[in-house]
Amino acid sequence: MENHQRQRITIVDCDQESFVVEQEVAGAAGIELVKAQATTEDEVIAAAQGADAILVQYAPITDRVLEALPGLRAVGRYGVGVDTVDLEAATAHGVPVCNVPDYSIEDVSDHAIALALTLVRGTAQLDRRLRAGQYGLAAIKPLHRVREQTFGVVGLGRIGRATAQKARALGFTVIGSDPMLEVGSSTDDGTPVVPFEDLLEGSDVISLHVPLTAGTHHLIDAAALARMRSGAMLVNTCRGGVVDTEALLAALGTGRPRSAALDVFETEPIPAGSPLLNEENLVLTPHASWYSEESETELKRRITEAMVTACRGETPPHVVNPGVLTG
Repeated sequence: MENHQRQRITIVDCDQESFVVEQEVAGAAGIELVKAQATTEDEVIAAAQGADAILVQYAPITDRVLEALPGLRAVGRYGVGVDTVDLEAATAHGVPVCNVPDYSIEDVSDHAIALALTLVRGTAQLDRRLRAGQYGLAAIKPLHRVREQTFGVVGLGRIGRATAQKARALGFTVIGSDPMLEVGSSTDDGTPVVPFEDLLEGSDVISLHVPLTAGTHHLIDAAALARMRSGAMLVNTCRGGVVDTEALLAALGTGRPRSAALDVFETEPIPAGSPLLNEENLVLTPHASWYSEESETELKRRITEAMVTACRGETPPHVVNPGVLTG
């Protein structure tokens, strides 16, 4: 009699409380769903033994992990970025890695615009000062109209373009920078593409929308900050490592930038003693830009569906290491 072992998807780590969506998708396909909360290589290896596919949020998926899981058919990342997964190792082991690149376009771009307006209008500072008994505008002067300001978008992918569209609708003059696009061209919806240095020098608000790679790590460093306009404002909703935190803290005292809003950090969660928490000219949110009830449900459903597809022996969608499909 043949032994038909039930296939398994293991969630090796996730900071969400409910897994109803994943359970429904896996259950409908007759696949077992197992949940763990691994943080180290050893814990991932132990949790994922026997899994056909794994879902991961923050846990490290390294060459050592993949070597210890020879039966693995796919890795699914909760989110867009895959910087915790060794893509080269995954390709070498024949394991496709998938993300969901477009589940939170509206949410992240909404959040970026909300943070930008918070800086432009000084609402967080006004709130803090008012609660401290200071009734007045001195803390935010000088403040200028949106229509008098230039909004620079660094990275004109899906989220960057959505942010540019919303900034333009509010009345900002919008420019963008992207190494994949020709300087002097424009996006389909009319954002002029300028050199990165020109964007730094010519923008009142700069919003970052790039993946974290070797080339973008500390893209915003001391030199980049020094090129900004006096009184400029910086928004980061992409990856914490894109901004040199120490350089930013030092630069805030010079007015380049005047203020910044960060949703992502080089170390997450922020350590309790971080100087970021005491900086008056910073607005901070806890990596929340991706979130809405709709985006959360869509992410869970689509990444689990991708793992189900891989378990069936088919090519899952949104493989971020395409060499695995041709190697």
